[in-house]
Amino acid sequence: MDEGFFFSVFEGLPRQGPGLDEYTALAFHCIPGLPNNAQILDIGCGSGMQTLMLARLCPGAEITASDIHQPFLDDVKERARSAGLDGRIMTVRASMDDLPFPAESFDLIWAEGSAFVMGFREALSYWRRFLKPKAFLSLSELVWFTRTPTEECRQYFAEKYPPMLHEEDARKMIGDTGYLVLDTLRLPDAAWWNDYYIPLSRRVGVLKKQYPGDQEVQDLLASFDEEITMFRTHSREYGYSFFIARKQDGSSLS
Repeated sequence: MDEGFFFSVFEGLPRQGPGLDEYTALAFHCIPGLPNNAQILDIGCGSGMQTLMLARLCPGAEITASDIHQPFLDDVKERARSAGLDGRIMTVRASMDDLPFPAESFDLIWAEGSAFVMGFREALSYWRRFLKPKAFLSLSELVWFTRTPTEECRQYFAEKYPPMLHEEDARKMIGDTGYLVLDTLRLPDAAWWNDYYIPLSRRVGVLKKQYPGDQEVQDLLASFDEEITMFRTHSREYGYSFFIARKQDGSSLS
């Protein structure tokens, strides 16, 4: 499967993963003492719904939105322009595991649903170096809500996301990689449906009709259907949690 086609499935959608503006705001308000002129980095920003919300929540901040897929960044630019926020949002095309910024550049790193791409522990460790002393990290991650998932759900994620952690184990990992966890927020089911699964399901239906003879495309689209059905059936067992944390002292951890 061409990577470009995979990304194109999500182009123009409100979000590329679960999220809600209300929970972006809730997570933001868990951060104490952020400077009014904060430097904020949004990693894996996608089309930038949460980027714009951050700009509204912190009017004096300068926000850098980074993603590997240029069409997503083009969406961010257009949305920011339409909202009158383009003067405060800069886009940078970069891989999240090879960021082109000096050490200790940011007061806050934000990452909604993107850390899994490079691995949760790896992201925590690598991104830490770009935070100023005692600066903040807010990220959402797919986690288990139960220690005893149903066999169907367990097998699904054993294939799709083997490193998936229980929520409490994720909190511990954050502490072990040099942060103090300040708060945890679980995203509600609406964060999956409203701006993500409902628009994605519509896009999948359109693409099925556009590529009727392409089995590779049909298999990919079927995997989205399977994912949506899994969440509809098992949303009590897993989901996304926001983790809000502060960088701790200790240069050896960077």
